[in-house]
Amino acid sequence: MKDFEILVFEGAYPSSVAMSRDILDAACTLARSLGLPAPGWGLYSLHGGRLALRDGISVETGPLPPRRAGLRSVCVLPGLGTDPASILARMREPDGRAIARRLAAHVARGGEVAASCSAVFVLAAAGLLDGRRVTTTWWLGQALAQQAPDCRVDIDRMVCADGPVVTAGAAFAHADLMLHLLRGRFGPKLSEAVANMLLLEHRHAQAAFVIPEVLASGHALVSRLTARIEAAFPRVPPVAELARELCISERTLARHVRQATGKAPLAFIQGIRLQRARALLHNSRMTVEQVAAHVGYQDATALRRLMRKTTGATPARFRAQVDVDPADARRSPA
Repeated sequence: MKDFEILVFEGAYPSSVAMSRDILDAACTLARSLGLPAPGWGLYSLHGGRLALRDGISVETGPLPPRRAGLRSVCVLPGLGTDPASILARMREPDGRAIARRLAAHVARGGEVAASCSAVFVLAAAGLLDGRRVTTTWWLGQALAQQAPDCRVDIDRMVCADGPVVTAGAAFAHADLMLHLLRGRFGPKLSEAVANMLLLEHRHAQAAFVIPEVLASGHALVSRLTARIEAAFPRVPPVAELARELCISERTLARHVRQATGKAPLAFIQGIRLQRARALLHNSRMTVEQVAAHVGYQDATALRRLMRKTTGATPARFRAQVDVDPADARRSPA
């Protein structure tokens, strides 16, 4: 029995498939040197054979084994790199329906399933997300919530594990997903060794990477709100005042913001603060205190608290690795 079955779809992201292979290859190599059991794994597709990925790359796969009782493997779906509508259309075809049945049977018989990026929509089509807390690529969160209204979509999380279903964020979150699965199956010693060997970090949140303008794109009112908030730094008006400026009620503003971004207005404003703070920490020589003041906090403690809560890291983790001249640090960027 394999510990990990990497279920590859035609047109999948080559990087996600390669990350699965590289991380599991590294785990096998390191397990031997650490005196630990090595994970068993394989690449599979519904029927087996050579499968075309994106950009002219292909990979050899075996046929997905039949689902049977007591099968404890994790069936892992790398990111697909296509839009949700195309995925859902594919899942309505005979092969898609067969895969959905296989995945549902796998969970029903004691197995686990895991998916990153847009492949989470495959799990939605298989009916495996209902009642669960899940994540996906942060800009696809609303689309997933519409497709699977009975699940709770948390786009701030990098990886969500809820029972036998594990989901992860955007394409390169597949590495975080694989490390999480390794840790769960083989313990932290092997997972940490793989992370160190491949120079990977255990990241807990997508929140630091969310771009509010992208979440708001296509929604004129929320795009105007975003521009107003960014122009107001460091003194962002209260939500009630922002609603009056837009000539709507607070309740209507909250409804539009949640419809466009999946967030409440205060959480949306915090996200814009966080994005601006992260950009300044990366790209300027401002001190943490100066960055906090720039985004509207009286001291750096509030910024540190927000960053720890939403990203699991302190501002120092987001500081660009540059030598800062103390004189430069006292000056704000032009």
